[in-house]
Amino acid sequence: MITMQTLLTGWHFMRWFRLAISIFIGVQAIQNHDAFLGMFAAFFLYQALTNTGCCGANGCAVPTAKNNTSNIEDVNFEEVKTQQINK
Repeated sequence: MITMQTLLTGWHFMRWFRLAISIFIGVQAIQNHDAFLGMFAAFFLYQALTNTGCCGANGCAVPTAKNNTSNIEDVNFEEVKTQQINK
């Protein structure tokens, strides 16, 4: 569900760019009576309004692993010897 908070906040360059693309493609779809272009326009408009998509700003980035080296403790190893049984 789209909230007013989502619609009104967080407008950065890529969001404005998606909105401009959707308006341009939407006008072209209306002028050419092309439903396929209209679907593309609706897709970009959806991305702009909901601030979703995979365009920049780490949209597709894998989260970086946190390096917690401060919690590493020294490990003590103990050598275990077994007796060999002669048959």
